[in-house]
Amino acid sequence: MVYSWYILGAVHLLLLWGLNPITVLAMPPPPPVRCNDSGCTLYNSYGVWNDRKPCNVANVSYPSSEEELRLAVAYANRNKLKVKVVSRFSHTIPKFACPGSGNERSMLISTLNYKSGIEIDMANLAVTSDAGVGLRELIDKVEEAGLSLVAAPYWEGVSVGGLISTGAHGSSWWGKGGAVHDHVIGLSLIVPAKESEGYAKIIRIGAQDPLLKAAKVSLGMLGVISKVKLSLEPAFKRSITYNFTDDAHIEDMIIDHGKKYEFGDITWYPSRKTAVYRYDFRVPVNLSGDGAFDFLGFQSNSILVSKSTRAAEKSLEKARDVSGKCLLAISFVGFKKLVANGLKNSLIFTGYPVVGHQGKMQTSGSCLYSPEARIDTSCAWDPRINGLFFYETTAIFPASKFVDFIKDVKKLRDLKPENFCGVDIYNGFLIRFIKASQAYLGQSEDSVVLDFNYYRADDPSTPRLNQDIWEEVEQMAFFKYGAKPHWAKNRNLAFLDVQSKNPNLSKFLAAKKLLDPENMFSSEWSDEILMSGKEAVKGDGCALEGQCICSEDKHCSPENGYFCRTGLVYKEARVCRYSLSSTT
Repeated sequence: MVYSWYILGAVHLLLLWGLNPITVLAMPPPPPVRCNDSGCTLYNSYGVWNDRKPCNVANVSYPSSEEELRLAVAYANRNKLKVKVVSRFSHTIPKFACPGSGNERSMLISTLNYKSGIEIDMANLAVTSDAGVGLRELIDKVEEAGLSLVAAPYWEGVSVGGLISTGAHGSSWWGKGGAVHDHVIGLSLIVPAKESEGYAKIIRIGAQDPLLKAAKVSLGMLGVISKVKLSLEPAFKRSITYNFTDDAHIEDMIIDHGKKYEFGDITWYPSRKTAVYRYDFRVPVNLSGDGAFDFLGFQSNSILVSKSTRAAEKSLEKARDVSGKCLLAISFVGFKKLVANGLKNSLIFTGYPVVGHQGKMQTSGSCLYSPEARIDTSCAWDPRINGLFFYETTAIFPASKFVDFIKDVKKLRDLKPENFCGVDIYNGFLIRFIKASQAYLGQSEDSVVLDFNYYRADDPSTPRLNQDIWEEVEQMAFFKYGAKPHWAKNRNLAFLDVQSKNPNLSKFLAAKKLLDPENMFSSEWSDEILMSGKEAVKGDGCALEGQCICSEDKHCSPENGYFCRTGLVYKEARVCRYSLSSTT
């Protein structure tokens, strides 16, 4: 079809761009808080809250020191304002950072300017950082001191306070594990106080303080994190090799892979029947190699390429051209293999293994940085350029249940493999490993984390190609196998009944009552997820963006041929499936 040729043209541009070894500087992302004469609005980096679901706030404070941070909390407490904290990045998908849309009694505290303090404790192998410090700044400072931070998410566009608040993680079942909050050995929290105490106070929470279990994954609901203390290790390097191979026995390999490699992960491309095993382990710091991981999806992209790729994918969606999506998936997976998904031995990838310092191998996000604004490159999802726009689903499974989930997804895939091409255009299914955590809102047992991204329409009332497939996988994960949602990702339905999946929720809420008795740091969004756990009121089209699970055709898009049907493998699922007739 003509759309297939169009999309292959976009791929060709991507190939030419990606093979260019010259470092490209990207247009920095827009600030998340933007104000005008009528007030201020909080946006997230993907543009999902914008005009459809604005987060309007009456006050914004930009403290630059811990005392100024305390004074901002005191002001809010004295004036009975709802408060949330936002960093300079704002990549969270749910609205935890919003104090309440349209609420005049609300306030945002931005940590944009609170980022100067990073103190290394060489004797005790620890670092204490201001909450607003960016992850990349922290890693570089630690590496300069001859030390390494062991755990970090793959995306570095986060602040120190934000990444622990939402349970951000890398991949590891070794040592303390891959979740950053499990490396927290202390933090400072600013909470409301009596008038005699200045309306706000700073509490220092040490490693042995029971409050740390509540505070290190708090979703911003206990108070304002001012400082975070993380454990470190002597500097080390990592050696990484990707093995692109057949997925025939992936379900038998997953658990052993997590145990064998300290930082191992697996990327599964279901439509291509391809599994990519990441052999990733630490090596001595004196081993030769100065490699880096500059993940392909986080590199600077030509705005023209991003817009063209988006336009092509929209055309394929409109034409219901599955074969075109599969051609794109073939090209993308092949290109990722060619360039090792962004691994570089020096300026470019020249062969495996790639050996480099921990600080250069653990996380990436080169599209974030530029000494001056550019008009021709950006992060591919920058909402200003009408580039990529996608959902991100992240499910955290008990390790004991994950293999059976993969077997079910394989059954669904084998019915019609081309239905999975849409996810393989992005990053396939990324499989990572995190250990059991003592954090009340952390994972209660050793777990496997699944991430996958897929096309999202510009208009929330527009259904997408293979809508039913992604809904069935999503419901299979969260309801059949009891996966927990990642706090900073997912559509609303992933949080249904989340209370029953968090055995320590009551302990977290007890700590909240102690530290924030007036619920100053709660909002309609956090209450909806943590307290209610119920679906929103169902209405026309509510299932299209995961606001509900369909139970009637009108919850889908019958006028566009999408009707509420049962799952193909998970029969209890209720999904929006395209059909030429309402009776089939």
